[in-house]
Amino acid sequence: MKAAIIRQFGPPIEIVTADVARPDPAAHEILVRIMAAGVGPWDALVREGKSATAPSVPLVLGSDLSGVVEATGTGVSNLKPGDAVFGVANEKFTGGYAEFASAPAGMLARKPVKLDFVSAASVPVVAVTAWQMLFEYGHAAAGQKVLVHGAAGSVGSYAVQLATNAGLHVIATAAERDAEYVRGLGAETVLDYTTARFEDGLNSVDIVIDTQGGEVRDRSLSVLSPTGMLVSVHSPIPDDIARRYGNRAVFFIVEVSTARLDKIRELLDAGRLRTDVGTVLPLGAARLAHEMLAGAPHNRGKIVLKIEA
Repeated sequence: MKAAIIRQFGPPIEIVTADVARPDPAAHEILVRIMAAGVGPWDALVREGKSATAPSVPLVLGSDLSGVVEATGTGVSNLKPGDAVFGVANEKFTGGYAEFASAPAGMLARKPVKLDFVSAASVPVVAVTAWQMLFEYGHAAAGQKVLVHGAAGSVGSYAVQLATNAGLHVIATAAERDAEYVRGLGAETVLDYTTARFEDGLNSVDIVIDTQGGEVRDRSLSVLSPTGMLVSVHSPIPDDIARRYGNRAVFFIVEVSTARLDKIRELLDAGRLRTDVGTVLPLGAARLAHEMLAGAPHNRGKIVLKIEA
């Protein structure tokens, strides 16, 4: 089968399209004929050898996927050959940029009926990340105030929608060019981070959704209410902040599961969430996709590889 691989960690030039052996599903795994694969910043971390999941090379890049069940290993009962699915390839965040992947059954779910394969592949990691940030770590409840950084980005846009659906008051940071888009997702207030400091005049925030890290994360701590929570997916919380704020500032790595994907699928099929696919490329252009992650021009929204068998 064709796959986008790296043989050593490094810049996008390390990505090559090669013929590799098609995997066989082990017990509790599903062989998926991949129709599309999402591309995200975590894929760049894997490529650079900086991922917290610490995979070894050589490896097939990619995690997000959508496709059709080709075969199942022993112990799989929730899905069968021919079912359309979406999810991730494995807990190492590898294996998705390929014609086939053998993925744990517990990290896949039925594809949303209303989405095509390209749109479905844009969803799993970012939507589940936003869900966990808000509800599993932020313990969001109706009426609370949430600050979403990077609200026009893939995780941020889902966080805005999920928070709005749950009855929270959403304050978002985004560039002025994206302000109308973010308001359309449900944000009550959009702050242009390029022209003003978001913390000026802002206080008593119950939850901060941090996708930026660094000084943005550190400045965000000043706007928290006495019981507020900052949830970050950018980088671990520095020791001095952890000592000062305890479990009110947390970092985590997303855990994609069938149960979480099912919740996201229900919201998508009910029309309560919308996707934002940006640039669509063929599998052979995986290197270009990573150049886009590094700053090459591309459309706002998720980059997706459409895989033609």
